Amino acid sequence: MTSSKSRILIIGATGFIGRHFTKASLAEGHPTFLLVRDSAASSSPEKAKLLESFRASGANILQGSLDDYASLVEALKKVDVVISAVGDFQRMSQINLIKAIKEVGNIKRFLPSEFAFEFDRFNDAVGPVKTVVDDSVKIRRAVEAEGIPYTYVICNCFAEYFVPCLGQVDLMVGITPPAPHPPTDKISIYGDGKSKAAFVKEEDIATYTIKTVDDPRTLNKFLYFMPPANTLSANELVGVWEKMIGKTLEKDYVSEEELLKKIADAQPELMKHYLSVCHYVFMKGDLTNFEIGPHGAEATQLYPNVTYSTVEDFLSRYV
Repeated sequence: MTSSKSRILIIGATGFIGRHFTKASLAEGHPTFLLVRDSAASSSPEKAKLLESFRASGANILQGSLDDYASLVEALKKVDVVISAVGDFQRMSQINLIKAIKEVGNIKRFLPSEFAFEFDRFNDAVGPVKTVVDDSVKIRRAVEAEGIPYTYVICNCFAEYFVPCLGQVDLMVGITPPAPHPPTDKISIYGDGKSKAAFVKEEDIATYTIKTVDDPRTLNKFLYFMPPANTLSANELVGVWEKMIGKTLEKDYVSEEELLKKIADAQPELMKHYLSVCHYVFMKGDLTNFEIGPHGAEATQLYPNVTYSTVEDFLSRYV
């Protein structure tokens, strides 16, 4: 019996967010294909174990990479939908993928590696995040120029990164789930703490994203994540934690001038990157201060029957 659900190819399936897309795709019954480098399993015992679990769950493992054009073409011939989950600084490698999608001509939906912010609104990014922004915008324009059907997923802030540390950048650097314990004494807040952001659990991002692939309402549109219970300012996020532990934290409010100096002086480069992200998320407040027009839809409104994890749910593991 032929499945009525789209066949999905996931690139970056062993990465931080890619593994969640793989699990969600398999859980939803999609024929799931993973494009994996020959060296992926041998480079990491954890990745080897993960790939074997995906294979046991029904995933089809295809050898190839974004650098191997022939492998891309062969993989694309087997599927209907492509989800790219490559890392921030690999986004321009998707140009080869776009070229292959155009050549093959059978892909009915492409979800490029986004899974962050509305980069077309990112007009004043500073630091390393500016490269990510510029590359992402270039990929969008390349997709549109080739007439490739798309959905851009704007999930805002990964809960696993931002929530447990309450935005404390020094705790975010080198983060590996399970995340560090939230601060219990002092905390730095960027700006006045009033700019709102949306925090979404990675499993929830994957669940909603997989639902979009066969949904005509999200074709050539943006899928935004602004879950009401999780769209909070830094002050509100800290307030949730303070209420849960019954304690008020000592707060150090960092001015924009101070934060820009921290970005300029920061080492290692990863610290500089996270600080530049926090400048945008917590200082500029451009994540949620706009109305979603006809070009997009909000995930929790589009799929009201899906239950998402709240910030309080997420923090409860630490109480």
